[in-house]
Amino acid sequence: MTNAVVVGSGPNGLSAALTLAERGIDVLVLEAADRVGGGARTSELTVPGLLHDDCAAFHPTGVASPWFQSLGLEREGLRWLWPEVQVAHPLDGGRAALLWRSVERTANGLGVDGSAWERLVGRAARNFDDLASDVFRPILHLPEHPFKLAGFGLNSLLPVPWLARRWRTDEARALFGGMAAHKFGPLTGPLASAAGLMLGAAAHAYGWPVAEGGTESITRALLARLERAGGRVETGIRVTAYDELGDPDILLLDTAPDAVARIMGDRLPQRIHRAFRRHRFGPAAFKVDYAIEGDIPWENPEVLRAGTVHLGGTLEEMVATEARTGRGEMPDRPFVLLGQQYLTDPSRSGGDSGLNPVYAYAHVPHAWRGDATAAITAQVERFAPGFGERVRHVHVRDTTGLEAYNANYVGGDISAGSNGGLQVALRPRIARNPYATGVPGVFICSSATPPGGGVHGMGGHNAALSALKELSA
Repeated sequence: MTNAVVVGSGPNGLSAALTLAERGIDVLVLEAADRVGGGARTSELTVPGLLHDDCAAFHPTGVASPWFQSLGLEREGLRWLWPEVQVAHPLDGGRAALLWRSVERTANGLGVDGSAWERLVGRAARNFDDLASDVFRPILHLPEHPFKLAGFGLNSLLPVPWLARRWRTDEARALFGGMAAHKFGPLTGPLASAAGLMLGAAAHAYGWPVAEGGTESITRALLARLERAGGRVETGIRVTAYDELGDPDILLLDTAPDAVARIMGDRLPQRIHRAFRRHRFGPAAFKVDYAIEGDIPWENPEVLRAGTVHLGGTLEEMVATEARTGRGEMPDRPFVLLGQQYLTDPSRSGGDSGLNPVYAYAHVPHAWRGDATAAITAQVERFAPGFGERVRHVHVRDTTGLEAYNANYVGGDISAGSNGGLQVALRPRIARNPYATGVPGVFICSSATPPGGGVHGMGGHNAALSALKELSA
């Protein structure tokens, strides 16, 4: 019987394992931590009963993932919950831009910019499933929908300030810029608009839901399906070298590229070993989880209806801030992503304590060693005066803590690699098959591979399909 080992049990590792196990392969997953899930875990980080997502928190690509949709994870107990407003972007003076599931309602709220929003983001939303069938694959493939992909790609190629010229108001420009900032890094380079377009379109087509009970519910659903298919998982096992693995027929590595180079050593072809060692990491996250009394006192009360809140000010401010972060400089007012998951999923608040969990992280320079807690709190206070007075407990995970939590987050880079230059599209190296390592039967399947970050499982699924194709050749 063909056997496979998967190193790493994040969503991509579990998806790779499941793809193989459901095709009759004997699969063993090895996880270094004492819990399965990688970035898709949920913990009581502040006080007992309050559930905080350890890393991934909002799942537009999860609910839209062709792979997850094919699995029907709802049958394994996964339940998606949607906020009333998918994304909010407050601005100084009590203003705010709101992104609703409805393109029309979003456009109406953007006033004079509504029609331009509908033409660009609304069109991408209408074509989302066709776009996803191509975008969730390696860039070097024969497109299934070439004309739709071409239109999307031409807009994605533009720097964010260029694409944003079609909007006149601060609200529309900031709303798009906040989503584009999910790429982590400067917003002025080629392909900088891709994340903003894809995430905006996903918000209209599928929404930005959370998983009931926390992101770990996605892990539990994948694990249940894997175990029913005969796959096995062992935790507390850190793999450092290929010789520890028993020479499996298939090896899938849900690890950062530099870890692939360390594990495989001189078994890798020299040029591939060199490429993996040179894989560039990008700006980092600095995460703060709060336990607050009551709700956040947003100056604009509409923001309290949103699941995800982007705190970055105007587009111009975000462009300057992300440029500084990319240069290794810590801005005074970093871009902050904040989550109010408990509004949609009250189970996260843990009963009658009156406390609610709030999730936040700031973009900081790679491997930055400072403390951004005060800067994050101040950025929330900027748009919600009095927020600090409601904070009762705080849990901090700096760049070092993030890497300790998950070794793939090198220097606190939760994207497992820079999204700048050619690497935004051709990661982890320039290759027709980005999952191949040059060693027969060995593939990389982490979020360093296409289609990149997010809890969608597509990197693992695609890598496993590559392994199966090689096996049958």
